[in-house]
Amino acid sequence: MTIKEIQEEIIDEFSMFDDWMERYEYIIDLGKSLPLIDAAHKLDENLIKGCQSKVWLYSELNEDTLVFTADSDAILTKGIVALLLRVFSDQKAKDILAADTKFIDEIGLKEHLSPTRANGLVSMIKQIKMYAIALQAK
Repeated sequence: MTIKEIQEEIIDEFSMFDDWMERYEYIIDLGKSLPLIDAAHKLDENLIKGCQSKVWLYSELNEDTLVFTADSDAILTKGIVALLLRVFSDQKAKDILAADTKFIDEIGLKEHLSPTRANGLVSMIKQIKMYAIALQAK
């Protein structure tokens, strides 16, 4: 599935909810289903700077795609990172770099987060794109 197709799927899913409490619950459920990151990757070097909570993001190459794993010590943040990994994991570096993140605005996520969580979201996206840049540079 392409990044755009996954984003459209997420927009459709979020349109089924009537209010933001239901959407928050859905995001939290996504976090609960996030595959566990290997404990060996829960290192300071994998912590995302700019997040209020602790968020670990690790990337590895699988043939020509980036595969991300992540974890957070905050349940809502874990759901947010799960949403991002759904979009960007198993994608090619060039596609990650070319992708926009308008789906975040379309589902209304950024406007319903506290300023510190919104900054953390931006930091997570930046880090995902940095991994893609690093891979392309190799």
